[in-house]
Amino acid sequence: MKNELQLSDWLPTTNKEVKIRGWEALDVILFSGDAYVDHPTFGPAVIGRLLESFGLRVAVVPQPNVNDNLQDFVKLGKPRLFFGVTGGCMDPMISNYNANKKKRDKDAYTPNGDIGFRPDYASTVYSKILKEKWPDTPVLIGGIEGSLRRVTHYDFWSDQLMPSILETSKADMLVYGMGEQPLREIVRLLEKGVPFNSINTVNQTAVLLNEADKIPKNSNWEDVEIASHETCLKDKKKYASNFKVIEQESNKLAARRIFQKIGEKTLMINPPYPTMTEAEIDASFDLPYTRLPHPKYNKRGPIPAFEMIKFSINIHRGCFGGCSFCTISAHQGKFIASRSQESILKEVDTVANMPDFKGYLSDIGGPSANMYQMKGKVQSICDKCVAPSCISPVICSNLDTSHKPLTELYQAVDKHPKVKKSFIGSGIRHDMLVPEFNKNADPKELDDYTEEVMTKHVSGRLKVAPEHTSDPVLKLMRKPSFSYFHKFKERFDKINIKKGLKLQLIPYFISNHPACEVEDMANLAAETKDMGFQLEQVQGFTPTPMTVATVIYYSGYHPYTLKKVNTPKTRKEKEEQHRFFFWYKDENKAWIKKTLNKVGRQDLLNVLLPEKTEKWRKNKPKGEAKNTFNDAVPFNQRKPEDKVRFKGKGKPKKRNKKKRR
Repeated sequence: MKNELQLSDWLPTTNKEVKIRGWEALDVILFSGDAYVDHPTFGPAVIGRLLESFGLRVAVVPQPNVNDNLQDFVKLGKPRLFFGVTGGCMDPMISNYNANKKKRDKDAYTPNGDIGFRPDYASTVYSKILKEKWPDTPVLIGGIEGSLRRVTHYDFWSDQLMPSILETSKADMLVYGMGEQPLREIVRLLEKGVPFNSINTVNQTAVLLNEADKIPKNSNWEDVEIASHETCLKDKKKYASNFKVIEQESNKLAARRIFQKIGEKTLMINPPYPTMTEAEIDASFDLPYTRLPHPKYNKRGPIPAFEMIKFSINIHRGCFGGCSFCTISAHQGKFIASRSQESILKEVDTVANMPDFKGYLSDIGGPSANMYQMKGKVQSICDKCVAPSCISPVICSNLDTSHKPLTELYQAVDKHPKVKKSFIGSGIRHDMLVPEFNKNADPKELDDYTEEVMTKHVSGRLKVAPEHTSDPVLKLMRKPSFSYFHKFKERFDKINIKKGLKLQLIPYFISNHPACEVEDMANLAAETKDMGFQLEQVQGFTPTPMTVATVIYYSGYHPYTLKKVNTPKTRKEKEEQHRFFFWYKDENKAWIKKTLNKVGRQDLLNVLLPEKTEKWRKNKPKGEAKNTFNDAVPFNQRKPEDKVRFKGKGKPKKRNKKKRR
């Protein structure tokens, strides 16, 4: 493929490349915090190809230098329509810092993992520079950084409440969520001759109105006003109460328009678009991507994030789990947009015919691997729903959770003559595979799917995310009781024996989450040890904008009940909770004994550190595992270098985790 492609097959990044295409001017110029990878998993590439499909002349300026004379911001001149700005596929603060606010030593979206190419708060930095250089040219911001920071939000890294990114960046408009639908309408209006500053009633966009501006009318929308930014600064409970409105309106099919005062300005957030249809999402994935990094990086080294997803297939968007620590639904929505099997198989064929494809697909998945084609049975019920999760505290009786289409898709993928094996690298919602929890599903379908995954799509280890063992913590997380993990493990073990497999179950857990006490972590350690686990895939809770857990972390109040919730916040509290994950390390044993004796939990102490040595590690892998999640980040924004690495004999193959845009 590389030999057949020309430089002009990528969107241009320099004046030379613009001239190769025979263009004298550009319609849109995109600025991104990531290196330019022309692949449907990378947001800037998707937006660039989408705009190109409208007949626009589009260029990309990846990782512009903000530390020199700012030549990157003027080299391509002024676009006819607008500048587009994104911080990249991850929030730049997650990319740049770990949970202890220390600088990371790798950036997964930069060649060779080099650091220093993405500024903190990249969208704001880029946008401000563009407004200074080109004050009369509109700047439109988007991507996950814009989505999660569209209203007053808590910023963990500066430890303060910040206003909408529209205020800090001085941008003219924000597109939140997945941008294909709003951009199509924005471009349509611009090409009709509508001035950019008059475009303010497009769904899934936000703008700042000046005091003298009239509120745009839209007879189809109802309006709601939330507490002002200044009120939030003074009153944490009011700030918390805002989030219930924001989350519910983000996940409603007929949402209200949200207003928030910021000083003398008014933030206006228009309702989201309906979930993309199958035809719409297929069209996005069928755009003419080269599926490769731009040739300019050939001599700089591999891009880690690309290497992870190079041979993976994204089959849907959205997640109806609504986990309180996760940002997926805030960006992609809770309703699932699934690709057709035809579109997926077409992409499989493209990947299978890449010259360096060895026959192994690293992932057939999405934000949650097993939500493909799932939706409400009766649409009118979904139309009225305001619940942030379709499966918490119980699975909605109106939700079709059939795994049959997904099982059939896996089987169709594996029929490709060049595919030796396809893996499921994305996280699987194990709770939906337990009939005692998923009561409306056909148990045989659930078993068929589980057996299909275990026998054909896993390499040694199946990773799932129960996250905790404490019911109060799990309830706040919007996760089911840990008893369902026990049920799943029973089914897992049964299939393991039945099929003569030697698979291991690897659970993910989180420490210092809101509502979690030291005793909860001791219980977690004891219960998982009793099940035969020596934990590896663990992380400390990191507050990110636009989640229930982060609102609680900052305000101390649950946004839905406005009741106080205790959260570990000091470094000492966090480290002590996290130490229970590693009860087996010598340096932690004396502290654990002291702590559990102090709270009178000798029962837990006897489980974790019995006086007599015991043989219990039936689930421990042959290869000794080294934990690397001490400073990990939220599940949907984990970086390649956060993966568990292995040493010693019995080294399992690395399996790539699907990246979410």
